[in-house]
Amino acid sequence: MQVELDVQDCFYESSPEKTENFGATNCRISGETWEHWFDCWLEILHPYLPSAPGYEIGLRLTDDVEIQSLNAQYRHQDKPTDVLAFAALEVDCPQSEEMFASMPLYLGDIVVSVDTAQRQAQQQEHSLQTELAWLVAHGLLHLLGWDHPDEASLVRMLKQQVILLRGIGIALDIE
Repeated sequence: MQVELDVQDCFYESSPEKTENFGATNCRISGETWEHWFDCWLEILHPYLPSAPGYEIGLRLTDDVEIQSLNAQYRHQDKPTDVLAFAALEVDCPQSEEMFASMPLYLGDIVVSVDTAQRQAQQQEHSLQTELAWLVAHGLLHLLGWDHPDEASLVRMLKQQVILLRGIGIALDIE
């Protein structure tokens, strides 16, 4: 299974001083690591994937200012959030079988605030890398149609996130 991943690391690229402020907890994850993680996650999630020769996903790492702007524009909540997912499969547009067979299927975009992830990592007492993996896995599930409108569906989604993180070697239990 082929995954085309477009990683935009706007957080670290635009603010080198933020990298210094994180000190020992700094966690800049390479593009190769993200690609490996998505490969593993899509293998695990294979039963939930629409059939395609490959998949395309956008990942943007940003700060609270940008994610607050996106959250206000698209969710009408004028506050920062940790992760936003913009699922392409929810959009009604004509798609032919020939199109699916010849090109990667665009699943959508995931946007993560590294500022918020850093705060949450400290609150949860785990690494920034673990928190970023947790949030991006959550966003990926949203791209594939998972949602959590009630407690039962939230619990199912969180359990699936634990499975995804274990698949990349991050042990994390939820309570």
